[in-house]
Amino acid sequence: MKGNAIEVVDVWKMFRLYRERSTMLKDAFINIFHGGAKYDDFWALQGISFSVHKGESLGIIGRNGAGKSTIFKLISGVLLPEKGEIFVNGRISPLIELEAGLHPELTGLENIYLNGAIYGMSRQEVEKKLDEIIDFSGLCDFIYSPIRTYSSGMNARLGFSIAINVNADILLIDEVLAVGDAEFQQRCFNKIHELKRKGATIVYVSHNLKSVVDLCERAIWLDKGEVKMEREPQGVVERYSKTV
Repeated sequence: MKGNAIEVVDVWKMFRLYRERSTMLKDAFINIFHGGAKYDDFWALQGISFSVHKGESLGIIGRNGAGKSTIFKLISGVLLPEKGEIFVNGRISPLIELEAGLHPELTGLENIYLNGAIYGMSRQEVEKKLDEIIDFSGLCDFIYSPIRTYSSGMNARLGFSIAINVNADILLIDEVLAVGDAEFQQRCFNKIHELKRKGATIVYVSHNLKSVVDLCERAIWLDKGEVKMEREPQGVVERYSKTV
C-alpha cells in the first residue's frame, strides 16, 4: 500500500437479475413457499486488480454495464465485494449520484452542513468552506430555499460544489461533469485541474474520451467486468474507439 492511494486486489462483485417481478402480495407469498423468485447471477466484476498512486489521475472507460460505476461504489464503501480486497489510504470524496444525498425538505444551506458531515467534515471545516461552496454553485439567491424547489440541474450543481470542496485526498468522479451549463462545466474542469495540481488523487469515469486523455496519466478499459487494457490514456482510447 505504500505510495498508493487505492489498491483493488482480485475483486469480484455479483448482482441478482430477477426474471420476473411480483406485482401482488399473493405472488410474493407464493414465491416464498416455492423457493423464491427466479433470478440469474450476474458478475459485474470478475477478478479486477489495479492500483492508483498518490497524486495520480486514473481514467476508467468502457461501455454501459462494463462495471465502471460498480467499482466506484466498492471503492467508496457503498457496496462490498463478494471476493477480493480494496485498500484506501485517505479521505474520499465520491462525486457519484450527487443529488442522492440532498434532503428535499431542508434548505440548500442546511444540506451543505448535512452533506459536509456525511463527508466527514467538522462544522468548523464546513463554515470555513461555506462561502466557497455557495459561490461555486452559483445558487446564492436560492440557498435559503428548500431543495424540493430546485431543478435537477440546481441539485446537481449544489451536490458537486459540496463534494469538490471537502478537502479530500481522493476524488471519485463518475460522469458528473455534464451538470449545469457550459460555463459551469468549464468551472468544474478548472477546479479538478486545480486539485490535481495540489496533489489530489483522481479516479475518473467518463464517456467523454477526450477529457480522459486530457485529465489522466493512465487509463483502464473495462469490458464485461474485466480489465481489457491498461496503459497511457491515448493508447487505451484509440483501441477502445475502434470497438464502439
